Amino acid sequence: MNMIYKSVKMFGGVVGLSLMLSLHSCDEAEYLDQVPPTQLSASDIFSTPDRIEGLANGMYAAIKDANFYGGRLLMFMDVRGEDFINTTSNSFTGFDAWNHSYNSGSSDIINVWSNGYTAINRANILIQGLADNPDVVTAEVAAGYVGEAKFIRALSYYTLVTLFARPYAESNGSASGVPLRLLAETDTENNDLAPSTVAQVYQQILQDLNDAEAELPSSRSNALLNTTRAHKNTAIALKTRVYLSQGDWPAVVAEASKICSGDTEFASPTGVLHALQEDIVGLFATNYTTTESIFSMPFTNLNMLSGQSALGYLYNGNEEYFLNPAQIVGNAQWGPDDARWGLLRNAGGRNYLAKFGQGAPYLRYMPVIRYAEILLNYAEAAAETGDLALAKALLEAVHHRSDPVYEFPASATATSAALIESIETERRIELLGEGFRSWDITRRVRPFPEKIGPSFSTNAVAPSASNYIWPMSNNELLTNSLIGN
Repeated sequence: MNMIYKSVKMFGGVVGLSLMLSLHSCDEAEYLDQVPPTQLSASDIFSTPDRIEGLANGMYAAIKDANFYGGRLLMFMDVRGEDFINTTSNSFTGFDAWNHSYNSGSSDIINVWSNGYTAINRANILIQGLADNPDVVTAEVAAGYVGEAKFIRALSYYTLVTLFARPYAESNGSASGVPLRLLAETDTENNDLAPSTVAQVYQQILQDLNDAEAELPSSRSNALLNTTRAHKNTAIALKTRVYLSQGDWPAVVAEASKICSGDTEFASPTGVLHALQEDIVGLFATNYTTTESIFSMPFTNLNMLSGQSALGYLYNGNEEYFLNPAQIVGNAQWGPDDARWGLLRNAGGRNYLAKFGQGAPYLRYMPVIRYAEILLNYAEAAAETGDLALAKALLEAVHHRSDPVYEFPASATATSAALIESIETERRIELLGEGFRSWDITRRVRPFPEKIGPSFSTNAVAPSASNYIWPMSNNELLTNSLIGN
């Protein structure tokens, strides 16, 4: 393998940040004894447990980027739907996502694509490096790191394939997907790689998650690590999302039942004991590491996003998006006594999303997987497979946490179709602003509804339209000769 310094120059820090993190974890004396960083070889990078730990941290840093799960990606995916109205037409803060007007050269497209593959390559480098240097950490520790790498690779590929490729349900995954890069890259030699099919990408995602479930620990040493680093239940939880996108309802039921047991109050019976929390507002404002938070992106005063990269600024501080009064905030299922109104702020007759705070510093954790989502995934799959009693119980568990006096009308739960519609509505309320609306529309191959605002409006987008999915990054088109135009 070439010197690591070359990979830093070519890949804009794909390995470089991991290297810096690993060096930072060493004590001063150990650091001073090292050869200059620009002379470190691949074997040097994997020469100590601290350096390997730093490389693992680097994978998480990649998915925490402001253009990925640490920030604006969640907004891009939510505002594509019908529940938000744009106020600024600012291309840097997601107007093109809201307006369905991206092109291959759009900075958001380039940044999301780049960050996804950066995270994937860091995972690949860790997997390969551990295999090439087997005696630096114990086999058990190495397996845990590999499990984390496969989880991060799976999450990144799921994100890319659901944004940049046709929905799985449209043709059972036969459409062209994204390039499936599974090798550690430190130069440009293997840039040319044809896309795999959507089905092949999903197959790799699920293989990685099954491996991760087997290799990851059941739990970690404290609540913070259980929230910010992957464990067995994290992999299982993500599998329910992936199978939901495939429409494989029995598989969703099988996976969700591993971590959701009970009749009316549901909890995970093994590993981290996940459960809903009573205070939905506190879950976002203060209690970031409860058992409801399966996987989140943490922030501190020394490590945070600010300005136009922080969701608290975009949604609430700068008021760039308000809730569409004709959509979810006007739905009767969101009753007046629902505690989730406490996650909004009303100003000038408009409702703004306050889940992520309003003023700097923006230190609220970004949720990637919450237990409430898993219950709703389970509910939808149960309804699809005919277990209406279980589907209703799961739906009510989520809703009654925030509004215990609300009773679903009989017509809203009497049939599978009615229950599925009620569950979809609940997802829009419960997961508002957390990045799910785009996925929930495309996985069902439904049109994006039109949005009519006082300043800006945008037309509906049919599944057959070219802008229904995002265009592939222009950087990929320019450097990969095996991508068809």
